[in-house]
Amino acid sequence: MEIIAVKGLAVSYMGNPALFNVNVGLKSSRLIGIVGPNGAGKSTFIKALLELTPKDKGEVEIFNEPVKKNKKRIAYVPQRSNIDWTFPITVIDTVLLGTYPSLGLFRRPGKKEKAWAYECLKRVGMEEYAKRQIGELSGGQQQRVFMARALAQKPKLYLLDEPFVGIDMASEEVIIQLLKELKEDGKTVVVVHHDLSKVENYFDDLVLLNKTVIKTGPVSEVFTREHIMQAYEAEFQFQSFLQEETTQQSVNAEQV
Repeated sequence: MEIIAVKGLAVSYMGNPALFNVNVGLKSSRLIGIVGPNGAGKSTFIKALLELTPKDKGEVEIFNEPVKKNKKRIAYVPQRSNIDWTFPITVIDTVLLGTYPSLGLFRRPGKKEKAWAYECLKRVGMEEYAKRQIGELSGGQQQRVFMARALAQKPKLYLLDEPFVGIDMASEEVIIQLLKELKEDGKTVVVVHHDLSKVENYFDDLVLLNKTVIKTGPVSEVFTREHIMQAYEAEFQFQSFLQEETTQQSVNAEQV
């Protein structure tokens, strides 16, 4: 069953196309990677799914309905660089924020919600830091806390934007193990990811993106040399140009 259906999606910034003619269907109960070169529109794609970025045209349905009808069933973890880590809030209060969507208007978290928040912290190995200020933690610890906040929401769909950037290996292992457990529990997890060396170990399906969808489907079908070269061609050409320039400069320097 498709949990996300995107048809003809187009997004632009200041008249410059970020995405065009994106058509993709993502299946439920899968761990899905969104990969592509820098500037390919990966983060824009996630934000457009959530209506955080306005689209020029196209349709997006999640759970076979418009996104606005299902936002409580979706957890979003943004890039760490987009979060104000100086905001004075403790770890436990950060996780408790995940319980608010289910509380209703004018209700505050009680004992039940606090117990659940601690349980979520335990799943990411951060319960001992509950009273610490979020800004005092390392990058990996902060990312674990935000995963706990997402867990606290009890969503059916997780959307994560570059969750492994700037974190330690131990935290990355904790998080990817958690994501695999969530998938096994029937949840759907969509991850914007940049490290191609880990794609085959991390994901069931891939969306290979470079402003439009190059290929989507099971990792074994998408992660081929042909498709990767097609998506990364411009970046490879630029890197090759830089290497040639560097080599020529070295030769010239030796000749002088």
